[in-house]
Amino acid sequence: MAGDLISKKARTELREYFVGTSLREIGTEFDSADVPFDENHVPNVSGQRRSLVEQYYHAVDWSRWADVRKVLSVYENVLAGLEDQAENGQEWANRSFASLKKWIERDGFKYESGKLDPVGKHHALEQISDAVSAFDLPELHRQIQRMQSAVEDDPGLAIGTAKELVESVCKTILEQRQIPFAEDADVGQLVKEVRKALGLITESIPNSAKGAESIRRLLSNLGNVAQGLGELRNLYGTGHGKGGAVKGLGPRHARLAVGTAATLSTFLFETHIERGI
Repeated sequence: MAGDLISKKARTELREYFVGTSLREIGTEFDSADVPFDENHVPNVSGQRRSLVEQYYHAVDWSRWADVRKVLSVYENVLAGLEDQAENGQEWANRSFASLKKWIERDGFKYESGKLDPVGKHHALEQISDAVSAFDLPELHRQIQRMQSAVEDDPGLAIGTAKELVESVCKTILEQRQIPFAEDADVGQLVKEVRKALGLITESIPNSAKGAESIRRLLSNLGNVAQGLGELRNLYGTGHGKGGAVKGLGPRHARLAVGTAATLSTFLFETHIERGI
């Protein structure tokens, strides 16, 4: 399964900061960010403030971007407040700010202008990660993490894995729906079979549907997207030996391939879940 997006160390640092505040402030910060709360959880920590923070933490799925984004909002507010106090000469605030910032940035986030943003991570990948998080699909999680790590530093690997992600999502959907497919089917064929299984074909859209032509055009383009990913991977991605003079593509091309693959995969998987497995 996917790993934690915020480490235990960074979470502990934030919790210990709140030990120096009030119960009301803790509740206000977490509630305003819509962080869930588990009132039945009895944490193995000392003190009311630590316990309260842990009750919020316990209700968070640390592998889901949707949950983690809420906690990051709390982290941002704390950092921004400490930054203001540090600029006013409060040395303790400067120390707390430096420590909190250090640990959250070690988790792959960058704090700038009051905001925490993931560095070298693609938001579309977080969406597909959320979509498959409820399922025991280790290969999909490995591919998602591989692309997150490779987008900036190894564009060829990211492009190759983008195509593999779409293939794996399609095969997973077909397997869960007990629909046979050829193991050597290319990505275009797999997307076509999944579209048919999920009713995502142009013929399934009635003429009376609002925006019928636009919907049909978008659905027909799903196959073109898959074909484009396959061609890009064959030309520039990993998986095939190439001549020594071949020049690879850069991170911006990798981000395009990864974003496209993640968006297509999320749409197919969410439709698969919505239509009933």
